[in-house]
Amino acid sequence: MRQIMYLQAINEALNEEMKRDDKVFIIGESVQGSAFNTTAGLVQKYGVDRVMDTPIAESGIAGAAVGAAMAGYRPVADLMFADFMYCCADEVFLKAAMWHFMHAKKVNVPLVFKACIGGYARLSNEHSRCPSAMVMHHPGLKLVQPSTPYDAKGLMKTAIRDDNPVCFFYHKMLLPLTGDVPEEEYTIPFGVAEVKKEGTDVTVVATSFQVHQVLAVAAELEGRISVEVIDPRTLEPLDMETILKSVEKTGRVVIVDEDTERCGVGAEIGMQIVEKAFDLLDAPPKRVCSGNMPIPGASLEQYCLPSAQKIKAAIESLMD
Repeated sequence: MRQIMYLQAINEALNEEMKRDDKVFIIGESVQGSAFNTTAGLVQKYGVDRVMDTPIAESGIAGAAVGAAMAGYRPVADLMFADFMYCCADEVFLKAAMWHFMHAKKVNVPLVFKACIGGYARLSNEHSRCPSAMVMHHPGLKLVQPSTPYDAKGLMKTAIRDDNPVCFFYHKMLLPLTGDVPEEEYTIPFGVAEVKKEGTDVTVVATSFQVHQVLAVAAELEGRISVEVIDPRTLEPLDMETILKSVEKTGRVVIVDEDTERCGVGAEIGMQIVEKAFDLLDAPPKRVCSGNMPIPGASLEQYCLPSAQKIKAAIESLMD
C-alpha cells in the first residue's frame, strides 16, 4: 500500500468529494493559497467559485457556510486555527448546532468546520488550543480528531457526506506524518474507536497527536507494563463500548488529551468510565491533559502540555 502524508490525505479527501458532488465547496482564509497545504491545487481544478478565499472574518466564513448548508450545499468552512472558533461561536454553536432542531427538522445543516488544533509549535495561546470539550458541550455538533493519514482521509469523506455539522480538528504536528492510505474509495464511520495497540495491564485512551506520544511510551514500557492504546477517532459520537471493553480487561485506565484538564475531554471520558464501569476498576482513572492555564509560548510550553514523561509517570503510578 502507498504511503502519503497526513496533509495529503486531507487534500485527497477534499478533492474526491468535490469531484463526486458539485455541491461541495471550500470557503475560508488562504484556501486558494493552500492553508497548511491541505487545499493545495484545488482552486486550479475547481475554480474560485468552489474554492473561495475570504478576509480574516471568521463570523462571515461560518455564517456563509451555515446559510449555504441550509440552502442545500455542503460547504467546508476552513477556519485555519480552531482557536478562532471563539470568534464565530454564535454561528457555530448557536446556529449550525441548533437550527435543525430549532426549525423542527425542516432543514439540515450539512457542513464541515475544518481547523487545526494543538501545541508543540510554540505559537502561544491563541494558536495552540484544542477546544474539543467546547464542541462536545454543544449538542448538534459532531467532532472528529484523526490521528493517522488513513483516518484523516476516511473521516473527512464521512464528514462531508454527513447531513449534520461536523467539526474536523486536525493536529498541526501530524501534518507531515506519513502512513498507509489505499488508493481505492473508502470511508470510516463515526463512533467507531480503534485499538491502536493491544495490551493487558493498562488502558490508555488517547486522542489526535497524543496517540503517537502514548504509542512511543507503550513501546518503551513493553516487557514491563503491557499498555493497550485506544483511539476514539471521533469524540462525538463517542465509542464508549470499545473503551469499556478494554477497561474490563485491564482494570486500569489513563486518558491522555490535549484539551484543558478542568472540564475537558479527559474529565468526560473518565466520569463515564466511573459511572459505567466502577466495579471493573482496580485503581482510580488518571488524566494527562493540558494545564488549567493559558498555553505559554517558547520553552515554557512544555510545562503546560502533555508529555511522554507525564504519560509514563501516570501509567507507572497506576501499576504501583
